[in-house]
Amino acid sequence: MEQPKAPKNKKPNFKFNLYWIYSIIAFTMFGLFIFSPNTSVKDENWSKFEELARSNSFSKITVYSNKKMLEATLFDSSASKVFSKDELANGAKERQIKVSIPSADKFNDQVQIWKKETNFHADITYKEDNDFMNSFLWSFGPLILIAIVWFYFMRRMSGQGGAGGGVFNVGKAKAQIFDKASVNKTTFKDVAGLSEAKQEVEEIVEFLRNPSKFTELGGKIPKGALLIGPPGTGKTLLAKAVAGEADVPFFSLSGSDFVEMFVGVGASRVRDLFRQAKEKAPCIIFIDEIDAVGRARGKNPSMGGNDERENTLNQLLTEMDGFGTNSGIIVMAATNRVDILDKALLRAGRFDRQINVDLPDINDRKAIFGVHLRPIKIDESVNIEFLARQTPGFSGADIANVCNEAALIAARGGKSFVEKQDFTDAVDRIVGGLEKKTKITTEEERTAISIHESGHATLSWFLEHASPLIKVTIVPRGRALGAAWYLPEERQITTKEQMLDEMCATLGGRAAEELFLGRISTGAINDLERVSKQAYAMIAYYGMSDKLPNLCYYDSTGQEYAFTKPYSENTAQQIDKEVSDMISQQYNRAKEMLTKYKDGHASLTKILLEKEVIFKEDLEKLFGERAWKSRTEEILIQDEAKEKAKLTLESESESSPEETKTL
Repeated sequence: MEQPKAPKNKKPNFKFNLYWIYSIIAFTMFGLFIFSPNTSVKDENWSKFEELARSNSFSKITVYSNKKMLEATLFDSSASKVFSKDELANGAKERQIKVSIPSADKFNDQVQIWKKETNFHADITYKEDNDFMNSFLWSFGPLILIAIVWFYFMRRMSGQGGAGGGVFNVGKAKAQIFDKASVNKTTFKDVAGLSEAKQEVEEIVEFLRNPSKFTELGGKIPKGALLIGPPGTGKTLLAKAVAGEADVPFFSLSGSDFVEMFVGVGASRVRDLFRQAKEKAPCIIFIDEIDAVGRARGKNPSMGGNDERENTLNQLLTEMDGFGTNSGIIVMAATNRVDILDKALLRAGRFDRQINVDLPDINDRKAIFGVHLRPIKIDESVNIEFLARQTPGFSGADIANVCNEAALIAARGGKSFVEKQDFTDAVDRIVGGLEKKTKITTEEERTAISIHESGHATLSWFLEHASPLIKVTIVPRGRALGAAWYLPEERQITTKEQMLDEMCATLGGRAAEELFLGRISTGAINDLERVSKQAYAMIAYYGMSDKLPNLCYYDSTGQEYAFTKPYSENTAQQIDKEVSDMISQQYNRAKEMLTKYKDGHASLTKILLEKEVIFKEDLEKLFGERAWKSRTEEILIQDEAKEKAKLTLESESESSPEETKTL
């Protein structure tokens, strides 16, 4: 049996760090302090030196003939003649003086005179000082240090060298390359929903795998595909799936990777990226958040512009479809700001396909829940259809967050499985915010909040097109002091009557405060904001006005009405008046309905003060069954019937064997 080979030891990848220089300097200073001789040196003139020599004050003298200088070591008894008391107290072992001499020969002649005239007997040594390293460090050390610091900071400014390392590679592209050998691949099976978008990108992968299938009929490979959609809808996930499915090199980078502080770097990186892609063609280039470099050029030159970004965009346009050809290179990009992209970037021949990745509908949400619930231990009470209907407007990222929050809530409660209630609490947590049971509110404030929320609940129960209620609470959540949860109907279009009913239900809180408290408060700011935006949209965008019918002042491109209004001041006054009249009509309608059902509203307020949370069942006891049932409510009724039938079967199966025989 063949023995498995031991894994080879990989060499560590050392990276330069400025702290290395600090460490070297510190160790050098420490070594000089430890190993340098403990000597105190002082410069003196020849007259003082001769006086000390005649008094026999030196133990030894070292003469440096090439420097015309000597160092003389004093006896301890003679040190006080040269050094002061403070200098003598420094603890040095030796005291020396330095003296300049004319030459070594003349000094030798003078020594012979001292020996004849005085008792001079110091040890004299003649030598040449070859301190080359000291001279080199003093001459070139500062230049070397400046070069090292400059090199380090240039690496930092170029993002640690970019691709290839070093300041000279700052113009290289920073793309990550994925190929067949890449691990942890994402495939199209991991992408739930998005059936139409998946079909578009799957065709691109199929073209790279089997191009003859399309070229035989005269078709050409698309040069680019642009993924458009709100944040969190799965644009980058689709690109990861393409990288995992396509058996060709996949270059991935962000639009901000082209932008740099140096002039011309962005265009240089674009050229380098396509040069690498041509070498590995056929291949795919994916640019995430392309709006970082793809903004419309020269839109407001008077307010200043980024010429470097425009140069980068020009180079990108040339590389995608310029005079030269890039056969076998497909460019994919993603953005949630398609309205600000340059028109030249969106034309056919550059991005031939614009793939809309919208928020998932109910069927897509069911599929997305199915993917994210795979690793989670769920209870039998969890109904994916109910979860999908309870999360309208949620993106794929939001649904993943719901599943994760539900698992965390169940784990916090010590449960073995994640139950239906955990998912409901997770949705509440994400939509409404964290529950703040410890927030201090007075009894008067609790009463006002209860009256306000009961107003919403009462009107939503009796209005035909209002969304069905799930629950109402006066427990503060996030920044809200109270909240109501509804289950909106999945609509593709909305009628004027539906929007007016929703507006009336939203104004129910402020109307209840005025009717039953005799005063209004700041608690309705969110309701008023939503109503005002909705009313302006109905009048100015949807043309739902009697005095200004069938007029739309909305610009879907976001480029035409940046600083000017597309209507006159007289029309603006009419729009304001129409909005004010519409909101006033619905507010008066809300007060009329609350006056009609004031007894039920009062009972609901009382229950809400006692329980702090009320559900749909409480409203059914007070007001009876709701006259209008939506598809969402029918699903909920079916789910409740199934749960009751399941509980009945479980209770029958728990009967004793004797009872079973009797039956």
